[in-house]
Amino acid sequence: MATTPTRAPLSRRRLLGAGGALGVTALLAACGADSPSGGADGPDGGWSFTDDRGKKAVADARPEKIVAFVSSAAALYDYGVTCTAIFGPSEPVGGEPNPQAGDLDLDELVSLGEAWGEFNVEKYASLGPELLVSNMFPPPDLWFVPEESRKKIFALAPAIGIKGAHTSLLEPLRRYEELAKALGGDTASARVKDDKKRFEAAERRLRSVAEARRGIKVLAMTGDQDNMYVAVPGSYTDLHYFRDLGVDVVAGKKSDEWGFWEFLSWENTDKYHADLIMVDNRAQAMTPEALAKKPTWTRLPAVEAGQTTPWSMEERYSYRGFAPVLERLADAIENAEKLG
Repeated sequence: MATTPTRAPLSRRRLLGAGGALGVTALLAACGADSPSGGADGPDGGWSFTDDRGKKAVADARPEKIVAFVSSAAALYDYGVTCTAIFGPSEPVGGEPNPQAGDLDLDELVSLGEAWGEFNVEKYASLGPELLVSNMFPPPDLWFVPEESRKKIFALAPAIGIKGAHTSLLEPLRRYEELAKALGGDTASARVKDDKKRFEAAERRLRSVAEARRGIKVLAMTGDQDNMYVAVPGSYTDLHYFRDLGVDVVAGKKSDEWGFWEFLSWENTDKYHADLIMVDNRAQAMTPEALAKKPTWTRLPAVEAGQTTPWSMEERYSYRGFAPVLERLADAIENAEKLG
């Protein structure tokens, strides 16, 4: 996943691309050893949550100052849980709101950094954080938490990781709902019930459309200047789930130990036939305008036919977030023609 502004060949991490200064510096200097989130029961009347690493985050009381990866914060917000700060891409994309930010009011949130590695640890410490939340692609690393700063970051507050790979979409949807409830969110509100109903209706429709349009092949991709990357469906929660619903998702072959992508040079972008192409819509992904400058891309049958659709590969894990995703894919498949 492309998570940096550079266009070097994508690694796994790129692909998936106020206190006083003296007081903060002293605090960070004291945080020299890793402090795992969990492993012990909290005090009576305390708070705890076991994450997808099997680690228990514990606190004396329910955390209020929550810092989260942007799409994690957006998912929690859909249940009424408000974060103090975010990290990860949140700036507008092409003049439009960042798709990873969901319904967040970004003006009300502190940003600790946009790009991979841009996690301002001193600013984080100055907030007095009580909980850190992020996704994992895959466990045990927390997404966008820099390896070089991890010990200091984890020593400042308990951390929670939600698995976002090698499982069905339904699993992180369930886990974020559980986490939101544990953090005081209202998971039984009228709005949440409506969101679930919309998601379930979209699920039924996508299943029906996939059956009716059997044989429409769907390929999910991202790219940089050197390569096009074809997704390995079993590695992505959404693609895994779409296949469960009957969508014929083209299966790229694992190119590295992480198993998220098949790397194809632009000269070999026609390796797989696709009737519909899902194009990574994140800020760090290659834009449609940049893709259009690749002759082999423009000659793909699906591109020539205008049969492409955005791929929300890091959509927030909430029913409110994913219902429109399912609806959009159902529309795209229903309107696609077989191209060979």
